[in-house]
Amino acid sequence: MNNKLLTGAGLVFALVLVVAVNMLGSVTFTSARLDLTERKAYTLADGTLQILEKLDEPVTIRLFLSEEIAARTASVTTFANRVRDMLDEFQRHSDGMLRVIIIDPEPFSEEEDRAVGYGLHGIPLDAEGANFYFGLVGTNSTDDEVIVPFLSMEREAFLEYDLAKVLWQLSDIDTKVVGIMSSLPINGIDPQRAMMMGNQAPPAWVVADQIAQLFELRNVGVASTAIPDDIDVLMVVHPKTLTDATLYAIDQYVMRGGRLVLMVDPLSEAEQPDPRNPMAVSRESRFPTLPEAWGFAIDTTKFVGDLQHAMRIRFEHQGQIVAMDFPAWMDLPQGRLADNDTVTSELGKLVFATPGSIRSLGVKGITVTPLVETSDQAMLVDTTALGPGKDPQDVARNYVPGGEVLTVAARVSGRFKSAFPDGPPAQEGQERKAAEEARAAHLSEAKETANMVVVADVDFMEDRFWVQTQNLLGSRLSVPTAGNGSFVINALDSMTGSNDLISVRSRGRYARPFTRVDDIRREAELKFREKEQQLTEELNATEAKLAELSQGTPGGSDALVLSDAGQAEIERFREQKLKIRKELRDVLHKRRKNLEDLEFDLRLFNIGLMPVLIVLAGIAVAAWQVQRRRRSMPA
Repeated sequence: MNNKLLTGAGLVFALVLVVAVNMLGSVTFTSARLDLTERKAYTLADGTLQILEKLDEPVTIRLFLSEEIAARTASVTTFANRVRDMLDEFQRHSDGMLRVIIIDPEPFSEEEDRAVGYGLHGIPLDAEGANFYFGLVGTNSTDDEVIVPFLSMEREAFLEYDLAKVLWQLSDIDTKVVGIMSSLPINGIDPQRAMMMGNQAPPAWVVADQIAQLFELRNVGVASTAIPDDIDVLMVVHPKTLTDATLYAIDQYVMRGGRLVLMVDPLSEAEQPDPRNPMAVSRESRFPTLPEAWGFAIDTTKFVGDLQHAMRIRFEHQGQIVAMDFPAWMDLPQGRLADNDTVTSELGKLVFATPGSIRSLGVKGITVTPLVETSDQAMLVDTTALGPGKDPQDVARNYVPGGEVLTVAARVSGRFKSAFPDGPPAQEGQERKAAEEARAAHLSEAKETANMVVVADVDFMEDRFWVQTQNLLGSRLSVPTAGNGSFVINALDSMTGSNDLISVRSRGRYARPFTRVDDIRREAELKFREKEQQLTEELNATEAKLAELSQGTPGGSDALVLSDAGQAEIERFREQKLKIRKELRDVLHKRRKNLEDLEFDLRLFNIGLMPVLIVLAGIAVAAWQVQRRRRSMPA
């Protein structure tokens, strides 16, 4: 009885001690932080801390959260707590410059009217008129407002960036100007032009919206003969028909110290050909003369394929849905990105579609630093391999690893030489005085060491390759599936010299694939694809021979009458055809069966092994305790 009483008292004491320690810790150690997550998910990024340090005026963030409604769903409660915790961290590091107010807009209350007045979106939940609010409003001392109508759980991975962006927009920071020169409708088609075309104007690409949130986005015409000096960064995207005068304007802009982000493409997926004449438009970028003068080259006659990082796609071919690893569309993980550059550090992954390759020309004083690279199994494919009438499967069937790492994006720096050493090109109708002034202002070399970011792809900016969009209460909600948009913004931030938001934006990890599993599956598919191709060729040859033996003029006196030997030959080829088709079905079945077996083994290993190990460990511990008691008992 004494032992039982002592044990019970000990348990009660332990319970009280645990509760007391937790209560004491919650009060005493409120400022203590220990983040043990793999990628420091609960530690503020350096960029966020710098933004908080630069706050030189009070900022208030009002979080409108329907507490009672949020408490009904565990997932919403968890996300709401994460938002509150993140705002608390912001406030703790703001040195008193940030104030956070949490407001519960109960139905039909003044707080709800206030939320509606700010323009927050309430989601209706029932017929009684109750709305769920979960948005925030940021204000500064000059009454500037930044409104986030609704905090979506789908953007939880980008919560810190979204909150840091609110502070950035409220800070007294000069807005940089980004000029964009492109033959693609990145900003959407002008509504008047769309009306003339009989189409509804498409929305701007998501990446253009993101640029416009952080920079002043200004269009620069593809026929411009001068680049204004107030443009901090010039984006040249998919140049097609630039005249010598426009090329010279870009050249001199760089010579004057202007920053350039250049994106060219050997085979643009974003540029859709005219369906009435699909061969009328060439889908390659044209940017002659300048790259070679600046120390690098981009081959626009070949695109890069990388089977090791190929995307899994589905498409219709000859009336059937085909699934395959398409080498021309690449899903490049963080390991292929430069970790030591702020543009690509910790982006997670990037998706590219039929990109080109960038190579250094070895010009003295020019440095070409890779930002994004392929594996050493990549190869260059002629652009004629894809297009109308081409089978995308041929790219995989004819795949031969090149054994060389190829560069898809790079940073180029140095004292660039002008691509026009003899001065400005002659312009038709230019007055003599203007021509003399242009020659006098000509720069044959950059004033100082300059930087530019070059990407051998433009499709990676198109929405379908990196972001999912949906309409939420009249607002377009964008959920990134890859870091492509972040790459573009990071490049612009880097070119303007503002890196505060880079580390914030780059914290998302979008996928953690089973790379070993993918390698096994890819090797299996390559092995079976070789046999499949061999059998397909044999089947085609057999069918051709069978058609040759069977051809003739049916009916009448001119009908082809085959001898017994000919009939026997036809029958033999028919049997051979059936045999080959059976072997081909067996190969496809074995390939599918092998992949299914691999998937089953992995599930069994991951799901079943751990419980088994725990049970075995429990049995082992129990057996050890039994043996210990037996040994301790007196003989």
